[in-house]
Amino acid sequence: MAHVAAWKKEMVSDLKSIIAENPVVAIVNVHGIPGPQIQKMRADLRSTSKFLMTRNKLIKIALDDAAQEKEGIDGLKETVDGQCAVVATDMNPFKLFNELEATKAPAAAKPGDIAPEDIEVAAGPTSFPPGPFVGELQQVGIPAAIEGGKIVIKKKKTLVEKGEPIPESLTKVLPKLDIMPMTVGLDLLAAYEDGIVYDKDILDIPPDYYPSMLASAASNALALGVGVTYPTKTTTPILVSKAYREALNLAVEAVIPTGDSINILLTKADSIMLALASHIPELADDRIGARLSAAPAPEGPKDEDDKEEPEEEEEEEEVSEEEAAAGLGALFG
Repeated sequence: MAHVAAWKKEMVSDLKSIIAENPVVAIVNVHGIPGPQIQKMRADLRSTSKFLMTRNKLIKIALDDAAQEKEGIDGLKETVDGQCAVVATDMNPFKLFNELEATKAPAAAKPGDIAPEDIEVAAGPTSFPPGPFVGELQQVGIPAAIEGGKIVIKKKKTLVEKGEPIPESLTKVLPKLDIMPMTVGLDLLAAYEDGIVYDKDILDIPPDYYPSMLASAASNALALGVGVTYPTKTTTPILVSKAYREALNLAVEAVIPTGDSINILLTKADSIMLALASHIPELADDRIGARLSAAPAPEGPKDEDDKEEPEEEEEEEEVSEEEAAAGLGALFG
């Protein structure tokens, strides 16, 4: 039987304990992160999580051992590839994903890195004065020239397409142009909680996604309830208000005097009466004539000597609802 180093047994034991003691366990990709940055990230996570890096084979063994106590935890084995670490915490997987995403930052490409997106250079002047750098740009396929005392990129060009390896010659030029195509940080690949393994695609949602969906669903449900006149605690006040407005409009259109419609009907009748009297003067009595004459007249040229005399306001008699109702009946009957 092959001898197994003591440190490996100890590492597997530590991993199994961490996995067993924490409700949420995640596999994290740490590829390309410099040592000092990993140490800082580990320190930042110390208050909420446990972070442990080791060989992938030992991680898989620990997951198999832990599966005897936590059903389904061995489902994380499929994501253990490349340079990985285990993060264990009591934080829910979605919050953990957002915490780890916050560790990411743009970084320069290294030879052989795979372009995550098309790497492009834009047309326009650079900050570089004439010099040998224009030759470096031309050697990597960037159309550069010297114009107006500066190095100018003549046209936009795609240097590396998404999914293609980045040539070593290009990695020396891109940082000088402030092009950082890579992202360095803790990349959560999958997380386990309560027997379920959540892939990155499931966890990668904005923090306000579900609250926004719930708010939209509540708004749509309210609109539907009002639209089909379905009474609930929420829709009833709106339905009553809507019914009141529709009833008032109906009363006005049908000339039905009520405590709420009477003022509107009187105002409407008065407007119609004045309009008729202005076109048929013989129908107007002295009081109506006074009101018509008191109405603003169209402005015309004025002599400087003309002076406007203040108009006397005539007191109107108050009319009771019963009198107004009787008057409306006679007017529209």
